Amino acid sequence: MPSLKDIKKRIGTVKNTRQITKAMKMVSAAKLRRAQDAVVAARPYSDKIYDVLSSLALREDAEAHPLLEERGKGRALVVLMTADRGLCGGFNSNISKAAERFIRENNEGFDALDLMIVGRKGNELLKRRLGDSIVKVYENITGSINYATAQLLGQEIVESYESEKYDAVFLVYNAFRSAISQDVTFDQLLPVVPKEVEEETHVAEYIYEPGCGEVLDQLLPKYVEVRIFRGLLESVASEHGARMSAMDSASKNASEMIDKLTLQYNRARQAAITKELMEIISGAESIRG
Repeated sequence: MPSLKDIKKRIGTVKNTRQITKAMKMVSAAKLRRAQDAVVAARPYSDKIYDVLSSLALREDAEAHPLLEERGKGRALVVLMTADRGLCGGFNSNISKAAERFIRENNEGFDALDLMIVGRKGNELLKRRLGDSIVKVYENITGSINYATAQLLGQEIVESYESEKYDAVFLVYNAFRSAISQDVTFDQLLPVVPKEVEEETHVAEYIYEPGCGEVLDQLLPKYVEVRIFRGLLESVASEHGARMSAMDSASKNASEMIDKLTLQYNRARQAAITKELMEIISGAESIRG
């Protein structure tokens, strides 16, 4: 049975841990508010540019632009977005496992699937399982998300696709729903897949100025950049929400542990006092006898 000193020391340690988890929860809550505002602001633009590009893809032949061209099932690229830090529950492990299943099952029927990872934790979780598939890792870019970062990633992906290094590109990220809910999302970035329309829907023709090729050259790379930017924002907001939820649970568990340890301490203290009283009474009785 632990001594009173050991129990008291453990209570102090748990209290210090609770202070840390409460502070981390408050920090994540503040960051979540800003990240959530950024996601809400980016979603309408991302949805609208997808609608526009989907509509263009429906009206134009695949040969109109390389990013619309559907090729064979050779090699595909999976872009996985995780975090650089832990202590956020199952945020990193859930999406990493989903990406691993996607690559191993390969339901799309590709000859090979390469993995590009954004975030240190995703690399740590998958480098032993999918080490041969990981072609590039980007770390320490999720701390401060800006469009320039998404632009650089988008340019690299577009160049790889246009050079026919890859026949398809998929984006995997945690879509933000609430502080306690994140959905693992798979988006096909390239080639651009038009939305399904009803048979009765009339597909109108567009008039391009200065020309179809010039318009698509500007819109399609921008579309990839915007989708990547949204994925980064969604992932960061989900990370802060998951961390806030995890730290809240940790704080509650610490409080429960403190209550149990305090009860254990009081019982042990009472037992020690009772033992001392019994020793005093026994000593007095022996002297009197």
